[in-house]
Amino acid sequence: MFEALTQPARVVEPRSRRDVNVYSTERTLEAPSIELGSALEINCRMKMEGTEFLSLLPPASFPVAFFDPQYRGILDKMSYGNEGRDRSRARCALPQMTTEDITMFIELISRALMPSGHLFIWIDKFHLCTGFAHWYESTDMTVVDMLTWNKGRIGMGYRTRRTAEHLIVMQKLPKRAKGVWQSHDIPDVWRERVTRNGHTHTKPIELQARLIEAVSNPGDIVIDPAAGSFSVMAACRQARRNFLGCDING
Repeated sequence: MFEALTQPARVVEPRSRRDVNVYSTERTLEAPSIELGSALEINCRMKMEGTEFLSLLPPASFPVAFFDPQYRGILDKMSYGNEGRDRSRARCALPQMTTEDITMFIELISRALMPSGHLFIWIDKFHLCTGFAHWYESTDMTVVDMLTWNKGRIGMGYRTRRTAEHLIVMQKLPKRAKGVWQSHDIPDVWRERVTRNGHTHTKPIELQARLIEAVSNPGDIVIDPAAGSFSVMAACRQARRNFLGCDING
């Protein structure tokens, strides 16, 4: 696998300051060398509670994280009348996260990310419209971009029917693009069909692999504290990165 992990942290400044724009196809930011405790194992499906997992990680060490919360907002505030039946049965059976849970996850992810590291957090239309800034206001994270994933299938909705989910791109301060984000051909609307494979929240592997390649170097470690179907692990394998993550259900 990809276990030649990382080199000491350093930032290589360009020799010339003539190019002052924020674009670059070269990543000059490198993750630090780290040691993991015996309870953590890379490139495997660990069964562990997410905040416990995050508390075991060394601080300021990882270039990228993914987080797919299981929201209470939709179930509590936008009931469709079919909760627990038909297509929503598996979704309702998943352990639900409160606002306090999500806030704690993001605080611990921020602690684990290296300076200028990225967090990709999945969010639905309800939370996008009603606001989510309170989830990260106590951290040094900032929103820098957003992508929309067109799933190619129709979902629930009282009025319009949902066909998409959204991916918020957050960065730990200091906010930087040049020398950190090295791919500039990823569209902000991405169409990809996925096979659920028994999990209700399977995410697009191709998109996640492209994003991982954009904000990390080969061999870096990508963290995911609520891995679900472990699609991020599959994306890491495709992108030649190491995966470190867990799910409460394993």
